[in-house]
Amino acid sequence: MALVIPVILGSVRQGRSGLRAARYVAGALASRGHEAPVVDPAELALPLLTRMYKEYPKGEAPEPLERLATLLRRSDAFVVVSAEYNHSIPPALSNTLDHFLEEYFWRPSAIVCYSAGRYGGVRAAMQLRAMLGELGTPSIPSLLPIPEIQKALDEEGRPLQPWLERPAGRFLDELTWYAEALRDKRQGGVPY
Repeated sequence: MALVIPVILGSVRQGRSGLRAARYVAGALASRGHEAPVVDPAELALPLLTRMYKEYPKGEAPEPLERLATLLRRSDAFVVVSAEYNHSIPPALSNTLDHFLEEYFWRPSAIVCYSAGRYGGVRAAMQLRAMLGELGTPSIPSLLPIPEIQKALDEEGRPLQPWLERPAGRFLDELTWYAEALRDKRQGGVPY
C-alpha cells in the first residue's frame, strides 16, 4: 500500500544543494509507489515562528500553514533533508518544523544530511535527531549522509556516483518498514 512521505527540505540559501537531495529522495520514494511531495521552505515563505499552527483560531492560519498542516496530518512518515550550518541545522528547517507539533505524532522520520565536504552533514543530523524525537516523530536508526553532494547528485537529483544507490535503498527500506508498522498501529489507536 502506498505511503505519504513528505520530503522536508531545510535550506533557503541561494545556490542551495539540498534541493538535489530532496529531488533524489522524492524520486526514489515515488519510484516505489509512494507519494513524496517536496516541502520547500523557500516556496512556503513561512513567517518566523511567533505562533504555532495550533495557536491560530480555526480557519485563520495563513494559507501556507494550513496547506502544510493538511499534508502533515495525512502523512505516514517524513524525510528531513538537512545541511549543516555551523555544526547545526539550518534556521529555515527549524522554523518550518517548529510551526507544528501534533501533526507529527506517531509517525517516523528519516534524516538525509549532506555537505559539500566529506562529512555529509552528520553533525547537524545528531542535533536534528533530538529535535525530531521531541516533536513526536522519532527518526529511524539509519541516516543517509551525502558527502560532496555536488559530485554525488546533479541539479535534478540524478545520481552521479554509483555508491549512493545501495545505502539509499536500504535507508528507504528501513523507513518504509517503520512507516508501515506505525501506520498499522495508529489505525488501532494511540496512547493519548
